[in-house]
Amino acid sequence: MTLYQPFLDYAIALLQQRLDLQPYLIPEGFEAKSAIVGKGKHQDEVLTTSYGYQATKLRQIRAAHVQGGNSLQVLNFVIFPHLNYDLPFFGADLVTLPGGHLIALDMQPLFRDDLSYQAKYTQPILPIFETYQQHLPWGGDFPEEARPFFSPAFLWTRPQQTEVVETHVFTAFQAYLQAYLNFVEQAEPVTNSSSLRAIEQAQLRYLRYRAEKDPARGMFTRFYGSQWTEEYIHGFLFDLERKLAMATTE
Repeated sequence: MTLYQPFLDYAIALLQQRLDLQPYLIPEGFEAKSAIVGKGKHQDEVLTTSYGYQATKLRQIRAAHVQGGNSLQVLNFVIFPHLNYDLPFFGADLVTLPGGHLIALDMQPLFRDDLSYQAKYTQPILPIFETYQQHLPWGGDFPEEARPFFSPAFLWTRPQQTEVVETHVFTAFQAYLQAYLNFVEQAEPVTNSSSLRAIEQAQLRYLRYRAEKDPARGMFTRFYGSQWTEEYIHGFLFDLERKLAMATTE
C-alpha cells in the first residue's frame, strides 16, 4: 500500500456515493506509464497511473498517481467544474520526495478578489482550514505569481513525519472534499452570458498558468521524455483549451 493510495480510494468511493459518476476519456498511452530509474541496488520502478471521471456539474475529475518507492510518492487530484457553473476548482497536491512531504489543499477560486464570491465559497470553509492549520502549519515560501489562484483557505504545509500525512493530512483531505461536494450539490447553472464569458476566461487563466508552471514537468520529462510529458500535461491534465478548440472546429 503506497502512502497516497488511501486518499485516492477514499475520493473515488465518496464521489461514487455522492455523484452520478461517469468515466472521462483518458487519451491512449496515459492510463499507466512506467520507467526504471537509478542504477544497481538503487534501481526503482516509477509507475504513473491516471484516473478520469466526469459528472453532471463537473467537466473533469482526474488524478495522477506516481509511485516510485519510499522517497517518491505523488497524488495530484483535481476537479474542474463545467463552464456554466461558478464553482471553484478542487485541488490536492500531495507530494513526498527524499527531503520530506509537500502538501497543498484548496478550493481554488475563479474570482479571488470578488467579495461575494469569497462569501459564497471561501467563508464556509475557513473553519475547516483553521481546524487543521494548528496541526499543519504554513509551509513557507510560495511563488508570488501563484497567489491569485489560491483562496484564503489554502492549506499549504510541509510535514516532516509521515504519520502526520497519514492522520491530519488525510482527515483534512476528506473534510475539504466533502465540503466541495456540498458546494457542487447546491450549485445552480449560470445563464448570464457575461458571467459565462468571465467563468470561461477564469478557467482558462488558471489552466494556462498550471500547464505552464506544472512542477511535475521536470520529473515526468526525466522519467518518460518531453514528448510524452507535454502531451500528458496539455492533452489530459489541463485539457480545456484543447477541448474548446476541438469544439469550435466540429
